[in-house]
Amino acid sequence: LMQHRALWSVEGGTWGFPGGARDLGESAIEAAVRESWEEAGVPDLAGEDIDVLDTHVLDLGDWSYTTVIARVRRHFEPVISDPESIELAWVPIDELTDYNLHSGVAAALPELLEMLRPHL
Repeated sequence: LMQHRALWSVEGGTWGFPGGARDLGESAIEAAVRESWEEAGVPDLAGEDIDVLDTHVLDLGDWSYTTVIARVRRHFEPVISDPESIELAWVPIDELTDYNLHSGVAAALPELLEMLRPHL
């Protein structure tokens, strides 16, 4: 699930994954689940709608991105529920490089694709 980022956001107009900053005391996985619900309506209210497969950390020194790789157990239509998205779209893995990706996603993409292959 890809998010076309609002123009006013950092690297606005690029495509990335729904997500955002962690709340105090929140794990990367908890933050990813919460943020994906808040930004795209990804269901997991009871912790039973997604399977977390893996995580990947892109460490940029003063900043890091943790990508949580998960599979939804049932299809759903994503819903833009805050002003951070222009568009949400299910993008086939082999089409990801056709998009103008957020630099963090672009930098991590080769490793993310390798991590995803066993789950396809």
